[in-house]
This record gives sequence, C-alpha cells and structure tokens, in this order.
Amino acid sequence: MSKSAVTAAVNKDTDQLGIPFENEASPNMNRKNLGGENSPTENPPKTPASLKYASLVLLTLQNALLILVMRYVRTREGEMFVATSAVIMSELFKFIICLVIIFVQEGSLRAWVNLLYDDIIMEPLDCLKVSVPSLIYVLQNNLLYVAVSNLDAATYQVTYQLKILTTAIFSVLMLKKALSPLQWVSLVILFIGVAIVQMQPEAKATASTEQSPIKGLVAVIISCFMSGFAGVYFEKILKGTRQSVWLRNIQLGFLGVIIGVITMMIKDGDTVREKGFFNGYDGVVWFVVCLQSFGGLLVAMVVKYADNILKGFATSAAIILSCIASIYFFEFQLSLQFTVGALLVMLALYTYSKFVPVTPLPYTVTRKM
Repeated sequence: MSKSAVTAAVNKDTDQLGIPFENEASPNMNRKNLGGENSPTENPPKTPASLKYASLVLLTLQNALLILVMRYVRTREGEMFVATSAVIMSELFKFIICLVIIFVQEGSLRAWVNLLYDDIIMEPLDCLKVSVPSLIYVLQNNLLYVAVSNLDAATYQVTYQLKILTTAIFSVLMLKKALSPLQWVSLVILFIGVAIVQMQPEAKATASTEQSPIKGLVAVIISCFMSGFAGVYFEKILKGTRQSVWLRNIQLGFLGVIIGVITMMIKDGDTVREKGFFNGYDGVVWFVVCLQSFGGLLVAMVVKYADNILKGFATSAAIILSCIASIYFFEFQLSLQFTVGALLVMLALYTYSKFVPVTPLPYTVTRKM
C-alpha cells in the first residue's frame, strides 16, 4: 500500500497523516539522466542504524502505550470522563500543532496567512471533500474508546490489525493497487489469527466497569472498515491536489472539532451539560489526549527512517508489549488460543511488509554501449 492508506494501517491516530508504508518510487528519484550517468539521487545514503533502532522504539511505544493507557483510564475506578470530549480535544490539539508546523515552514506571518487563505478559505469545495474522512475519523476514534472499554488491551491490539486487511481491500478496489501473492496469503493468515484470538475462553472480569466483549469486537471491526476506507480516500485526495499533508491535517482537525462537538451533543449532551466538559479529567486523561494528537505527528517525523520490515516488527513488538503489560497490570490470562492467534497475526504482519511488489522505476533511460 502507499501513503495515507497505511497510515491507517500502522496506527489509528496516524491514519490521517499520510505516512508512507511501502517504498514507493517517485518520478524524481532513482532515475538516470539522458547522458546515461547516474543522478545524485540514484543511490541515496543509508539510514544510520541508530536512527532505525530509535524509530523502532518510538513506533512500538506509539502502537502499544496509547492502547494500554486508554484501557486503564476507561476501566479504573472513579469519575469517568466523557470519551467524545477527549476526541474533540485530540482533534483540536492536532489542528493547532499543524498550524504551527505550517507557520515554521512558511517562515513569516504574511506567507502563513496567505497560504491558509489561498489553499483553505478559497477552496470550499476542496474542504468539502476532506469532510468525508474527517467524519469517519471522528466516529472511528469514538468507536475505539468503546472497544478498549470492553476488550482487554492485548485482544484489542491483535484484533485491530484487521485494519491492514480492510485497507488492502479498499486499496485494490479504489486505487487499483497490486498485491503480491504472498501478501494475499498473509492477509488470509491475518484473518485466521484474529479469528482464533476471538475463540479464547472468556476471562473473569477484573475491571471496575461493566464490559461486553461482543460490543467491543463489533466496535473494532467497524473501526477497521472505517480506517481502511478513510485512509484510501484520503490518499486519493492527497494524490489529486497540491496541498501538503500538514494542510490536509489542518482541514481534518478543524472539521473534526466541529463534527466532534455535534457527536458529543447527540451522544453525551445531557452529561456534559450536567457535569461539565472536563469532568473526570486528570493528568492521565490529558496524557491520552496528547498521545492521540501528538503521537501520530511524532511517528510521521520518524517513520521515514523505518523500512517496511521495521514497521512490521514494531507492530509485532507492540502486540507482545501489550500482552505482557496486560498480564501484569490488568490480570490478563494468556490462553493457548490467544498465543496461537497472536503468533499468526505477527507472522502475517511480517510477511505482508516483507513481500511488497516491486514497482518499476519511471523515467529510466538505458544507453547502448
């Protein structure tokens, strides 16, 4: 898959960032000049091993820490915060940080204002197109709170990898992407692995809130389909216009706040009016909000140092980390079904990222000797 399509596949909150997952060829890279000599960009410098390892650590922590902390704040005792308000704050923070990034890139207030005016204010129809993935992302983020409230972190982490399957399907249908035979096999293995995980015996409830595994599973599955469609749709938008990924995220964040407020008033309006918008917030809840909004942006900056295999390892490591943390902190009971299913999912992730179809390099001119 390519840019933002697998942003969704790598991490729920980074879906909207257009992070590349596969090594795609660019018309300006790896091509020879008319004289037959290699261009300066034909052999790009290798990424230092230290940066690759740092990327692996950051990607793993981003994939695992958010889910673990979300699970904790949704199952602990005490006053529960309104999840829809947390989604709004996450979208707002993302909107603000992207505005800052654009300002730094432009270098002056005048250029920054002109860019926003020309590419956003004067492009209302363009913003209307972005409203589709914005709506889906807000609903998806709310569903993820439902999922982690009803599934343990390890089971959620494994099940949510179905987003790779849905993203692949939508990419083939909407973008005419080609998958290698081994990638198709890996998707079948992924589905089987997730199915086996769902067959594990139901553990004794230890959370302080009432939980419904079926409700959590349905929320994850719907979220995976939303993630796949929104990621591929967002990729089509990125490919068809001149706006940068950061500008697109400004549009997504702004519209996300508006849609989030509407969603909150419909679902939790009475609660918010009675107890307040920030009821139940503490340092841990704010940490979750920051992880959702800034974590994806952090991954967007470091992911260029990580190749496909490294990203597959990061997701697998996040599953293992979530499993270990769930055993120690959430009294998760490791079953044979979960172990076999999780191993199959990790195998599928590695296979899918390893056997990417080779895309012919454009503009290559060979000279006869």
